[in-house]
Amino acid sequence: MEAAITQRIQYPSWVDCRKVECKPQRGSLRYSQQVKVDRRFRGLSLARLQPERRNDQRRAVSPAVSCSDNNSSGALLETGSVYPFDEDILKRKAEEVKPYLNGRSMYLVGMMGSGKTTVGKLMSKVLGYTFFDCDTLIEQAMNGTSVAEIFVHHGENFFRGKETDALKKLSSRYQVVVSTGGGAVIRPINWKYMHKGISIWLDVPLEALAHRIAAVGTDSRPLLHDESGDAYSVAFKRLSAIWDERGEAYTNANARVSLENIAAKRGYKNVSDLTPTEIAIEAFEQVLSFLEKEETMEIPDGDL
Repeated sequence: MEAAITQRIQYPSWVDCRKVECKPQRGSLRYSQQVKVDRRFRGLSLARLQPERRNDQRRAVSPAVSCSDNNSSGALLETGSVYPFDEDILKRKAEEVKPYLNGRSMYLVGMMGSGKTTVGKLMSKVLGYTFFDCDTLIEQAMNGTSVAEIFVHHGENFFRGKETDALKKLSSRYQVVVSTGGGAVIRPINWKYMHKGISIWLDVPLEALAHRIAAVGTDSRPLLHDESGDAYSVAFKRLSAIWDERGEAYTNANARVSLENIAAKRGYKNVSDLTPTEIAIEAFEQVLSFLEKEETMEIPDGDL
């Protein structure tokens, strides 16, 4: 389903535009920055952001960064200003992280429409890894039956079983980048398979996702069917309900890529200005942060 969306994507930031007006919600997920410098990683400027768990996982949105603007509703992730040297930066980031991956695979998780396929393809290309889209693999295993048709004729539980089968097979492979379905995070067994590699959460504000999905349509989104009303309201309402069910599960990912954080770092007013390349760069930076933390945990204190 992600493959149908091949343009701009937004990510990193523990933010969640729960309200249409982008007003802060009650409770939020915040990251406390923990920096442990390993001599092998010195100079990489790595920092791992760790989430504080709260009972209410709804995310507050910084007033400095808007989730959308009136002129780009639905154009989410499809427009964006590109820095001249972003492609070169992406390649350098891939070169930095690749030696520390040791062939481990990467699994992108996130809500539907968050751009996992587009970003995953970029990352796999610069790493020289093979890319797989989980939904596409399931459709191929079902003789070309679309995900939407699988939901209609076989039900969601059947689909989730096929999804687990696909992840099990992929977990035995090395040097692959995998775009997972939005609901892959709800089964603990799937995390067992994904944690054989490195999992990356593309965290996109819900309002931005709703605008984007409303623009491209919901035909390929079986969980958004059977709702009446304007496209944006239907998408936002359903996405909010899905987030309530899955939000906590996404925090199991090894690295989090927040679109709101990237937009603030880049000086963009709207997350819709971000490009897939900019998001992929941030993904590599967050993976490096995870690897730095992992590395320091393996080294005795006396050796630091």
